[in-house]
Amino acid sequence: REPVSLGCHHSFCASCLDKFWDQTKNKNCPVCRRKCSKDHLNVNFQLKELSDKYAGRQKAGEKDSIPDEGRAVVCPKHTDEPKWFCEVEQRAVCHVCEFAAHHSHTVIPLEQAVKYLKEKLTSELHSLQSKQILREEEEARLAAMRKEEEEKGKMIAREMKNIQDQISLTENITAVKQKLQKQEVPFLKSYKHTQTFSRAQDTLPDPQLVSGALIDVAKHLGNLQFRVWEKIQGIVKYTPVILDPNAAHPCLSLSDDLTSVSQTVPTQQLPDNPERNTNHATVLCSEGFSSGRHSWEVEVGDHPYWFIGLVKGTYWVGGRTITLKRRPQRIRVQLDCDRGEVSFYDAKDMTHIYTLTLYNKGGYLVSCTTVSCTTERKGGYLVSCTTERKGGT
Repeated sequence: REPVSLGCHHSFCASCLDKFWDQTKNKNCPVCRRKCSKDHLNVNFQLKELSDKYAGRQKAGEKDSIPDEGRAVVCPKHTDEPKWFCEVEQRAVCHVCEFAAHHSHTVIPLEQAVKYLKEKLTSELHSLQSKQILREEEEARLAAMRKEEEEKGKMIAREMKNIQDQISLTENITAVKQKLQKQEVPFLKSYKHTQTFSRAQDTLPDPQLVSGALIDVAKHLGNLQFRVWEKIQGIVKYTPVILDPNAAHPCLSLSDDLTSVSQTVPTQQLPDNPERNTNHATVLCSEGFSSGRHSWEVEVGDHPYWFIGLVKGTYWVGGRTITLKRRPQRIRVQLDCDRGEVSFYDAKDMTHIYTLTLYNKGGYLVSCTTVSCTTERKGGYLVSCTTERKGGT
């Protein structure tokens, strides 16, 4: 719609071009990066005519060519909506005539399959959006650096011209020295001319050190991760993490809204539930994750000793001790079930703390374990990512 051509002869949709310029904060061609102007957009009538013809043809055949998406046909013999999904063949199956043919396959309810596939597709969409943000930020930084490089080049050219204006000063000094060596009479004859010339040269400004000639790389690349993180906030879906009181150790007390935990003395008398961990002072969350990408934050404040992490089956996930320059007040946890990774960040400025690779992909429960911040040491705060086997398989 509304195809326009720039001065560089590249053509784009007018509204799309406006959006691109608003995002990049410049008026460059998206293809060749040549500087353009919004005031000189020429309508590409050839493309407009083709676009109008295609839109009319598509609208005319829309009813005949597009099937009813609200009622997909799976079986030509039975018109009932499918209720089962075959994970082996990755398709819906008719529960009347095809179900028996899939007895050796893994067949799950269609609603469950749709939910899983949508979560997977959403995760992939977020990954693509993150990459797009990174690419746009990279292009913006490079464009800004090119512009600054051009400005610095012009400034240096001006300074070079000033230097060339003064480069004859050495020759003039030599000439004055030679006149000083002359005999009395020749010296007196040339004195007035030499004095006038010397004073004229003395009025030239002193050479100045060129300030700001170097490109400020820190301005363009400094804390790039934080700027990208700010943009990604708009596409990340946040889900509240609720603690499970039935899985809390007796020495831990949960808040009324089940979103915070603290140690209590003396130990509480609680029912001996099978899911309760009495060997470690931990509490699990009520919901686990088995697919997609998830992110949550844990506020630890100034507490000297705490644990945050994940657990799967009978194992704690972890494996390294690192040192931080400052004590984090809030921890960001990012879990990517599809890639099998969990990362920890200082939520204040998204400083990366550590990333763990989860070799056995599957379901994970949020737990107040694994990453701990202990006492202050001479060189930073010790953060320990421990690995501990609880027993079992």
